[in-house]
This record gives sequence, structure tokens and C-alpha cells, in this order.
Amino acid sequence: MILQAKNQLTLQEFLNLPPGEGDITYELVDGQAIPKMSPQFFHAKLTRVLLNLIEKSCEGKGEVCPEWAVALTRRGRDWMPIPDILYISYERLPANWDENEACPVPPDLVIEIISPFGFESDARSPLASPLGRRLANATLSQSTETAKTATLSPGQTFGQMTAKAKDYLDAKVLRVWVLDSKARSITVFYPDAAPQTYMGEELLTDSLFEGLEFTVEQVFQKAKIPLATE
Repeated sequence: MILQAKNQLTLQEFLNLPPGEGDITYELVDGQAIPKMSPQFFHAKLTRVLLNLIEKSCEGKGEVCPEWAVALTRRGRDWMPIPDILYISYERLPANWDENEACPVPPDLVIEIISPFGFESDARSPLASPLGRRLANATLSQSTETAKTATLSPGQTFGQMTAKAKDYLDAKVLRVWVLDSKARSITVFYPDAAPQTYMGEELLTDSLFEGLEFTVEQVFQKAKIPLATE
């Protein structure tokens, strides 16, 4: 549930909140503490595979961490999301920085994973098919409206992640990858170009990581994620 406050929480008030029960973690969004959906088994395995891929590529160049909170601003207000994975280069955060706190500057890359669990496609939604998802990537300017066309119980939709990707880019994050477990795809969002969705055996490369190349299907196979059955 959302931790409601009579007044909007400041960043410091949010940081001073007691820890959530069990494995619940919270993100600060619009002055409220919003629970982040707890990762399940497939989600955790995909996280591990992506971590290993990026760690090999960025060794000695930066830090890659799972579920590390980052202090950003969103529409002029404090925002503290917790990406499933983030990578930050030593150019943005010096190698000698050693504080036990949230990442203080925008990372180079954030990765968000949409779990297939709890997903409910709205038959009327343009995001209900892989083709629809590709069409939705044509522009980020419509991302907020797109987020309203699909439903998820209790987590997030691809449309909502598209809107979140725009918020990350507006906060000076260089790249956002959204992995959709149901569609078996990775959509890459750029600050200066249209998003691009990779599926199957399409080779994914990124200028942030010299020499890094893989297919989305390789990620799912390494994580031993079975094909979904309708």
C-alpha cells in the first residue's frame, strides 16, 4: 500500500521513515512512499544474467548494482526510484566515493524489469501485442496517455514503464532499458533518439558499453526462463 502522509514527504522525511515490513521497499514519488513490487524467481534470475553481462563489459569503468536507490528530481520535485539494476561510470561518480547511501547523481544506465506475474492485458490496449508495443515506442511525448491504456495487478505496465523511462531521461539518465518478460523483449530509451525494441535474435549493442553485444533470447535462455504458454 502507499504510505500516505498528511503533507507531502520531503526527501529527508522519506529517508527517515522506518523500514517496510518483510521485503517491501518504497520509492519516493510525488511526496508519497510508493511500494515497489517484490521480485520473484524469474525476475531475480533475469537480474542476475543482466548484471553479469554488464559487469564483464564495464569492469574498471564503473559500478553496476541491483536495487540501489538513486536521488533524482521529477517534474521539479524530489524523486527516489529504485531501479532493478543501475550502472554508473566513474566519470559520473568517482571510484573513491564510498558512502552507504542512495546514488547521489544520475546513473548512466537504469534497467527496469516487468515481471509477467500479475499482468493483465486490456484487449483494447495498443500495448496488448508486440506490434503494439513497437508502435507505442514511436514517441515518448504520448507516454503518459499510453500508460492509461493497460492495466496491471498489482505491478506496472509497459506503458507506465515508458512514462517512467521518460522521467529517467529527463533526470539526465543516459539510457533506460525496459525488459518485458511477457513479450520477451528489451526496449532501449535514448535521450536524443526514438526508443528501439529488441526481440528474439536481434543483436543488442549500446555505445555505453564497448564490445557488449547479445540477443534478448540469449538473456532468457541463460536465465532458463521458459516460453510462456497461453
